[in-house]
This record gives sequence, structure tokens and C-alpha cells, in this order.
Amino acid sequence: MRSLFVGLLVSLICIGSAFAADEEGFVPMFNGKDLAGWRHVNTHPSTWKVEGDMLVCSGKPIGELRTLRMYQNFIMELEWRHMVPKGNAGVFVWADDITAKGQPFHRGIEVQVLENAYGKSNWFTTHGDIFPIHGAKMKPINGRGGGRAFPTEERSKPSPQWNHYRIECIDGNIKLSVNGKVVTQGTECSPHKGYICLESEGGIVHYRNVRVKELPGKKVLPAHVAVEERGYRCLYQGIDLGGFKVDGDAKTWQPADWVLKYKGKGGDKLITDDTFSDYGFLVDVKRGKETKTVHLGIGGIDSSINLDSANEQFAKLLSKPGKWDRIEGVVRGRKVSLTINGQKVEQVIELKNPTANAPFVISASGPIDVTNVYVRDASK
Repeated sequence: MRSLFVGLLVSLICIGSAFAADEEGFVPMFNGKDLAGWRHVNTHPSTWKVEGDMLVCSGKPIGELRTLRMYQNFIMELEWRHMVPKGNAGVFVWADDITAKGQPFHRGIEVQVLENAYGKSNWFTTHGDIFPIHGAKMKPINGRGGGRAFPTEERSKPSPQWNHYRIECIDGNIKLSVNGKVVTQGTECSPHKGYICLESEGGIVHYRNVRVKELPGKKVLPAHVAVEERGYRCLYQGIDLGGFKVDGDAKTWQPADWVLKYKGKGGDKLITDDTFSDYGFLVDVKRGKETKTVHLGIGGIDSSINLDSANEQFAKLLSKPGKWDRIEGVVRGRKVSLTINGQKVEQVIELKNPTANAPFVISASGPIDVTNVYVRDASK
């Protein structure tokens, strides 16, 4: 009997030692005081705040908070709870530096954080789905014909109870444990090196005990690395017109969560309070059917690029009305290099009468939607 007891005790000690060794190396992802180590990508300062041992997300506007640094192989653990029924949120891994074209979210792999009352269907559940989003790729385990991996068990608890996630991301494979058991998996993810994001999507959600353990990994091919930090900061933060003024009828420009809507007939200019000189810019625009031209005041109010659908240089690169266009450029002095939907405009544009330290201006000949208004320093 004594030998059996000793054997059992040794086994328990070995198991305990193995568990302790496995848990070594985790570091907190929040310091309990502020958002050091994280960046507001396209949300308002009021969206995320630290309260005691919790990170609180208001859910408004829809958007993301991301780490300042990239991760490759790692284990992330966190506890979360929704404070309203049908609350929606998520954790993104291996994500790009900024949001995808015409979207409030990043390209990456999303680990769903849904409250149980949201319900379920043949194409989603509330118990820990994983899926690639906005151009990312993943081969799902336990899929249903698409890219989404479905959990093998329903283990998440309803609001306001806490849930525990353990997300293991190793060599392009992802594994999710919900409340202590692996339920969802995916393989062959691309990218599989990038940023970690937390998602704001309408409901109040609390996070605590957010920590990460980095693991060794081999060099990742460039094709599987997310877009790295380019220094962009978002000018529109989804709550109001803070940071902008309108030259014209102010009522024609209206915030609609992550989208700015212009409902005028032309001539009402949206102007940044900040001014810029030698800078990069990025903006996503969706034209209405009757809107032929979008004006981007790059060097000031009277120094614009006119994205006219009748202009042969731009027409072949612009999408049809009702589709998002991503306009990205670099301004240095009088010259602007421009890309539209990832394709370079062959001719370098020379501005007429540019003003040093000028605001960024947006206007159009008719209704447009605008989102993802980013700028960065390009003086070096």
C-alpha cells in the first residue's frame, strides 16, 4: 500500500512539475494601468479603457486595437465576458498593420468571441469558430465546405459569465481551447506571422488575464508575413467629426460608425484640423452611382487630385460605383506618387499651387462613403 501511495505521489509531483514547466514563459499583454504596447487602429480613445484588472471595450465604433509588435509562434490566453446578450467581438492573429480595403477589420485569422444569445446557424456558432478574413487563408478542421472551422463542442458560457480561451499559433496552425478543452483547429494559415488584435463590434465586452508566451520558430517566407508597421495613424475615429471641419453644409457629412457618409451634391469639403508636409496618405472611398469625381486636396484646398471616372489614367484602375477603392499616395513637395487598388499610377502627379503644411481635404461631385483615412510621415 505504501509503495502504491509513494508511486501515486511521485506521479502527481511529475504531472505538477510538467504543468508548471509548460506555464513558464507567459507575460502579461496589459500592464493594468494603460494601453502601453497596443495601438488604437481605427477606434476612438473612449472605445478601450483599463478598469482595475480588466480591459473594457465599449463596442463603439466597430474597429480594432492591435499590438505594437508582430508575433509568429505563440500561445495566447485570455478571459472574456460579454455584458449584453448577442454581443460580438473577436481576437485576430497574424494580422496586417492596418484595416483591409473598405473594412473596419484587418486581414488575418479571426477567433470568434460571440455571446450565446447571438444564436447559431449552418455557417456560424457562438462557441469558438475560427476563420480567415479579408484575404487571409486557412484550411479548417471540422469545416462545412467553406473556410470556417467549427468547434466540436459547445463550451462557452452566456453573459455575464467569464470564459477562458487558449489560442495556440504554431507554424501556421491554430488551435483554440474553450474553457479548458481544445474544440477548434485550422491549418496552413497565411499569413502566419503578424499582429494580434482585439475587436470592437457593437457590444460591451470585458477582458482580463490576457497573456502571451512566445515560442521558437523557423524563418517565415515573405508571402506568409503580414504587412508590417508603416507608421499610419487613423484620422477618422468613428464617433463624430472630431479632427475635421466642413467647408460648406456640415450636415452633408455624417458619421455612421466606421464609415463617413457624404450625402451632398458637391462642394462641401471635409478638411482635417491637422496639416501635413511630405506625408503618406491612404483613404478608402466608395462612389455613388451619380458621382463621377472624387477630389483629394493633397497640398491644400486649392491643390487637389481629381479622381475622375472619365479620366483614362484613373478609369482603368477605379472600381465601379458601389465598390470600394483604396487610394494611397506619397506627397513630397509638389510631386505625388499614387496607387489605386494596389496598382501604381504610371504618371507622377505634379500639384498646382501646393501649400506647405496643408490640411488633407476630401470632397466629391456627389454622394460617397469614406473610411480608413490614414496618414504617415514621409519626410525621411
